[in-house]
Amino acid sequence: MTRPLIHIFGGTSDARQICAMMDIAGIDYGLSVATPTGAQQAIGVRGEIVTGRMEAEEMAEYLQKRGAKMVIDASHPYAERLSQNIVSACQKSGIPLICYIRPSDIDAVEHPLIHKVATIKQACEIAANLASRILLTTGSKQLADYMAHLKGKTVLARVLPTAEVLAMCESCGLSVDQIFALKGPFSADFNRAFYQFCQAEVVITKESGEQGGFREKVAPCLSLGLPCIVLCRPKQQFAGKGITWVNGLEEMTRLLANFCM
Repeated sequence: MTRPLIHIFGGTSDARQICAMMDIAGIDYGLSVATPTGAQQAIGVRGEIVTGRMEAEEMAEYLQKRGAKMVIDASHPYAERLSQNIVSACQKSGIPLICYIRPSDIDAVEHPLIHKVATIKQACEIAANLASRILLTTGSKQLADYMAHLKGKTVLARVLPTAEVLAMCESCGLSVDQIFALKGPFSADFNRAFYQFCQAEVVITKESGEQGGFREKVAPCLSLGLPCIVLCRPKQQFAGKGITWVNGLEEMTRLLANFCM
């Protein structure tokens, strides 16, 4: 008997771990990633890898065509539009949706040097008032927004080492002295040495959780006396028929165990 097909959206390490759970359980699945870099990172998973961004209508058509019986949204915590498209596609298609939540460490971290904000604009306003040399560890997707709010400041960006991302950095006006193309995860010791090497005066990061090395980014700031501005996750809690929220990989493991029974 063929197992029901599950389709997973997400190029995160969490998504890849969920794929590994599927492989162990012998569950048939597919994985959607946005970019060739995401596909490269997913090499080794047994499910079919689908590369490319899809809008809600395209998702719904694809899921119906493939006969998907369940969808798991394991996308990045800040990928709001993607998550909204997934919800719309599943509701249109009548497919049950599992929304995976990456556990957060934000409430466990309190210090006068840590500034928690809700928007990029707020992060940049605080950073601009604190220092002139600002390090971004927030990725490249919204780099242009940061640059627009940090005019007159020296912006340093730690980004993935791909041609597409480097071209984006250059298009935003960053010079070779401002671009640090590296792939994580990074240890706290590495981050401490890196902050010192690039002479950062303030660090802007995201509430990326354990999988994103959040504490490893924050702890060196505190030890070096650097202000750390944290862009908190968007408050998105989709509700509706057929939507189930799963908090962390342990809870996902239990859900999949029940699915296989």
